[in-house]
Amino acid sequence: MSISHRVSSLAPSATVAVMNRAKDMQAQGIDVLSFAAGEPDFDTPQKAKQAAIDALLKGQTKYMPTAGDKETRSVIADKLTRENRIVGVTPDHVVIGAGGKHSLFCLFHSLFDNACPGETQHEAVLPVPAWVSYKPQIELAGGRVVEVETTPASGFKMSPAQLKEAITERTRAIVINSPSNPTGVMYTPDELRALAGVIEDAIKKTAPGLVVITDEIYEKITFGRVPHFSLGSLPGIAERVVTINGMSKAYAMTGWRIGYMASSGGFGLKLAKAVTTLQGQMSTNITSFTYPAIRAAIRDCADDVEQMRQAFQRRGALISSLLRKLPGVNFPEPDGAFYVFPDISEHFGKRSATGREIRSANDFCEALLEDARVALVPGEDFGGCGAQCVRISFACADKQIEQGVARIGEFLANLK
Repeated sequence: MSISHRVSSLAPSATVAVMNRAKDMQAQGIDVLSFAAGEPDFDTPQKAKQAAIDALLKGQTKYMPTAGDKETRSVIADKLTRENRIVGVTPDHVVIGAGGKHSLFCLFHSLFDNACPGETQHEAVLPVPAWVSYKPQIELAGGRVVEVETTPASGFKMSPAQLKEAITERTRAIVINSPSNPTGVMYTPDELRALAGVIEDAIKKTAPGLVVITDEIYEKITFGRVPHFSLGSLPGIAERVVTINGMSKAYAMTGWRIGYMASSGGFGLKLAKAVTTLQGQMSTNITSFTYPAIRAAIRDCADDVEQMRQAFQRRGALISSLLRKLPGVNFPEPDGAFYVFPDISEHFGKRSATGREIRSANDFCEALLEDARVALVPGEDFGGCGAQCVRISFACADKQIEQGVARIGEFLANLK
């Protein structure tokens, strides 16, 4: 018996692998400080939990519409219209899935085809470093990823000139993630408008079937320097923009597995229908009694979200100030999310106290875990210059941040 090539050649998620390894070591009683998990350390707001409990006790345990019940999709559509200023979003433009990852999976499979011999393979433009699952999901759907490299010097941002050069007649999609996982940086509204100008021109001249996928899962976790801005609010490209979001990050609901996609206009309706059809053959609806929790979170939990945002802002400032004191650790200040993505390549070629040679980010993380009992995510799988970087999540308590950076500092001091 053999396993399909598309699955057997698929690399496991680096972030999940490190997180699971750290948890295994902790379960064995080993004092590991993990900075791997991309999830808030806060509990889900009580009003959201209670809404799900009440629905469960009332018997809301049966099948629901595949895309989600209309009441909940209406709340999401209203949120996108009111907060994100995306015009023309209706409940029929919204599809609720089992997490943002699932929504992206269904979206990519609705946009890309596996090319037959002699056919042109569609492409997706992806600025890198980028979240580890974009590329494999696009490739599973039959697309080819065109990476646009960014660096700490560029603020990990793609320029309009780079985007213009990357777009061809084969381009089917462009993926934007702001605030970013893994870098924590954000595009300013003016920077996004400049990218939108390139996209609008490309739709008219080069790539008429172009779709923009904007992953805004961290939109509410920002630190005040850069305001969040939705590409779907720009009239020139609005009907070509698909917004991905969910409840995981802002509402501390990672384990609930709730994400959604939404767009507008006639193409948006067509796309929502396609995604709903695909999802109907995969998972149907998400857990029935969680829909009231979505509504409660969006409508009633703004204060909880703000308290968490303030904590992340404080933690971001703390970890940045501590890391700046370490040698050979270079990164742009995080504007949002809860990650820093420092370049640690100055330490390549050295050896750890236990004799491990540091030739890569993966070696660095392996040695750090072995010597200092600190778990970070190596940057190779994020693409581009990520091979020289490590991702550090500061979704943890101030004390852990202080202890963890202190251990990293001791580790660096012992490198030879």
